[in-house]
Amino acid sequence: MTAELPEYYFRVRENGAFVFRVDTDNRQRRIEMEQIAVVNIRNGEIRAHGDRALTGEDMTRIRAWMEERTALLARRDIDDILRAVDYLNTTAHWVQSKATDRQLDQVTDQLLLAMHDLRTVLVRKKADRLTKG
Repeated sequence: MTAELPEYYFRVRENGAFVFRVDTDNRQRRIEMEQIAVVNIRNGEIRAHGDRALTGEDMTRIRAWMEERTALLARRDIDDILRAVDYLNTTAHWVQSKATDRQLDQVTDQLLLAMHDLRTVLVRKKADRLTKG
């Protein structure tokens, strides 16, 4: 663990975070965390916790965290999709080389429907992009 703790701690939740101010400058040298805000990344809302007033520094740090978090989540989305491409390739290899008839009976319809749905959406989106460009 590093010697210096950050001034702010963000407890991540599904659509944002609870924001805490970290304090170690007290007589007991204990770590104290005071909740100062709630952040919603989806709508960009920053609400002060209770009757606290957020400082300019608080808002700057929170907005910076929101930008970093949004970028991280976007990178994770792309990584998840690229991982799905790998799974499709692995699945194709499994179907061709290892799957039994019984296993194929269990998964074929679900796979075909999911792939058809995905293909339909991809083709429609690509056509939209081509007609706009």
